[in-house]
Amino acid sequence: SLIRETPIEVDRKLMEVNFFGTVALTKHLLPHFITRKSGQFGVISSLVGKFGSPYRSSYAAAKHALHGFFESLRLEHFEDNISVTMICPGFIKTDVSKNALTADGTPLNEMDKAQENGMSAEECANQIFKALANKKEEVYIGGKETMGIYLKRFVPTVFTKILRKSEVR
Repeated sequence: SLIRETPIEVDRKLMEVNFFGTVALTKHLLPHFITRKSGQFGVISSLVGKFGSPYRSSYAAAKHALHGFFESLRLEHFEDNISVTMICPGFIKTDVSKNALTADGTPLNEMDKAQENGMSAEECANQIFKALANKKEEVYIGGKETMGIYLKRFVPTVFTKILRKSEVR
């Protein structure tokens, strides 16, 4: 939902699921990785963890927060041989848009056109597997939407104009 329509309780719920849930699991596993002097975190973020998008403010915020947290973890535990792979999928044909929360906190129950036409979950999983096997620090998975990363970085004003015109819901 739009920011102005979303109660803070819904924002908090999205942060709880998409940020704090991952952090809690990480804090449980981290001592074991430190003891073993080995481990790898494969963190499912999103392309909107790299840039915002209309109707996805709190989701984008939670995914941005994951990047900050895990970049810090990567630096803090380099000597412990612990690696982090940030996985940033774009439009993958899953039910993520159906499960997206509306302003009142209920699921949208609709498939976005972009999700419907997105990469198969199987192909996404194959690319995730390769990224983990190669211990990539960050991987962008999807179709042409992955170009948004580079547009945002090198021509941010152009990228903003493109996003304003895009159909995101």
